[in-house]
Amino acid sequence: MSQTSQSPMREIVVQAGETGLPAFLSLPDDAVGLVAFVHGSGSSRFSSRNQFVAGVLNAGGLGTLLFDLLTPEENAIDMVTAELRFDIPMLGQRTVATVDWLTGQPQLTNLPLGLFGASTGAAAALHAAAERPERVRAVVSRGGRPDLAMADLPRVQTPTLLIVGGRDVPVIGMNEEAARHLRAPHQLAIVEGATHLFEEPGTLEKAAGLARDWFLRYLPARAQTGD
Repeated sequence: MSQTSQSPMREIVVQAGETGLPAFLSLPDDAVGLVAFVHGSGSSRFSSRNQFVAGVLNAGGLGTLLFDLLTPEENAIDMVTAELRFDIPMLGQRTVATVDWLTGQPQLTNLPLGLFGASTGAAAALHAAAERPERVRAVVSRGGRPDLAMADLPRVQTPTLLIVGGRDVPVIGMNEEAARHLRAPHQLAIVEGATHLFEEPGTLEKAAGLARDWFLRYLPARAQTGD
């Protein structure tokens, strides 16, 4: 994994309802949009993979928000029980609350918003997209489990890109099934040679480039047309 230039990260706290969630915010000069990262099971804002993808997006002129879905106390419980990371209704509502918080921030409210979900975080991102269609303008899932949000998928109006590793066979099937339930514009992109975590040389770079191009395709264009 090669290094990518990244805007300076600022530590903030996202107020998701009554819950404070630690986060990293990076805003390039003249950002054309903002992408919030909804991390996957057992991960956090410190994910090296998500930070790498964020750097690619920053270099493309997109702001990024990497936030924790769980509080430190919840994460300590989840590390033992692994129960909260699969609580999609709770994680989805927390993502919705984060979207609402971003909408209320003067510095961020005018930036078109996208969501990048990994693993179980993809289901939470798609739930939020279904709940806030006027705010969430694009979704990208990397190695995601959109099938865990099956009931939400027909309600999603947001252009959605599903990125899956070519060697992640079970998850390919899950994404193909989820895609059949999506009515919004969508695409399934297979990164050849990649397993679930995109650890093989060049595969994460490929996924990050696909995500950047999707967000740049849909965020600025929709913002400018005002639809």
